[in-house]
Amino acid sequence: MTFGLQCDEPTSVSILDRAAEGGIDFIDSSDVYPLGGDLTTVGRTEEILGRWLHGKRDRFVVATKCFGRTGPSPLDAGNSRRHIFEAIEASLRRLQTDYIDLYQLHGFDSETPIDETLSALDDLVHQGKVRYIGCSNFLTYQLVRAVGRSETLRLARFDSVQPRYNLLFRQIEREMLPFCGEEGVGVIPYNPIAGGLLSGKHRRDESPAEGGRFTLGNAGRMYQGRYWHDREFDTVDQLLAIAKEVGVSLVTLSVAWVLANEAITAPIVGASSPDQLAASLDATEFVLESDLKSRLDDLTNEYRMGDAPR
Repeated sequence: MTFGLQCDEPTSVSILDRAAEGGIDFIDSSDVYPLGGDLTTVGRTEEILGRWLHGKRDRFVVATKCFGRTGPSPLDAGNSRRHIFEAIEASLRRLQTDYIDLYQLHGFDSETPIDETLSALDDLVHQGKVRYIGCSNFLTYQLVRAVGRSETLRLARFDSVQPRYNLLFRQIEREMLPFCGEEGVGVIPYNPIAGGLLSGKHRRDESPAEGGRFTLGNAGRMYQGRYWHDREFDTVDQLLAIAKEVGVSLVTLSVAWVLANEAITAPIVGASSPDQLAASLDATEFVLESDLKSRLDDLTNEYRMGDAPR
């Protein structure tokens, strides 16, 4: 989601090359990316990915999403049959592919009956344009109801969910992760390093650096609202001390913690430069011992219960 605004195309290609060299074979995007853009940048990330994937499409699992606004019309957003059918054709064209491995709803549409949405996605699966379907940013009850309706109607079922999850946001542990574990729904969480706050590079007494996640276009305010608070900075300070104690970067420790949860299939990592990927990739080799995981769990337990009063 950094490709096309935070990163120009040559930088994006370098990041993708480094990811492929590091063994990453799953690429997740959305039709509204790049993050922080507007209607003039919609689809730019998919276009960059499509050019890079040319000639090697079969080596990667490609995922993208629909739901967000892609045009000025009221019909250019949401999870209606019309918008889903228009969105998939646009994504296929930009990604230069005949099919999407995992097609996800980027958000819940309260104005469209879930049966209509699931029926449209089922049609895409039967047409061969989509192999599997999933959702992102659904509340647990919305996910549970969608799975129940698809089973009742004998339609394609969500095979994955993409929620926000990290040491500073653990609410999904209470209901969503147990449900997914019991029902075999894959969990591919985003924000494993909290938009970069868990890199430890930010300082509470300084304004967020320009061009980063906390200032980027229309997304900067959202990310500051999520993480840019004294409570979170206090926790990061304590986590940095633990990372130093065990001899790894806080990024590596944070991603390894996400990976250590048995309900997690794989975290989705992002980068704005090839070098930034290294610490995330190191997490696959770092063994998070049970006592260390318990320390991290205890330190961040308050984040399981939601936001503290501001």
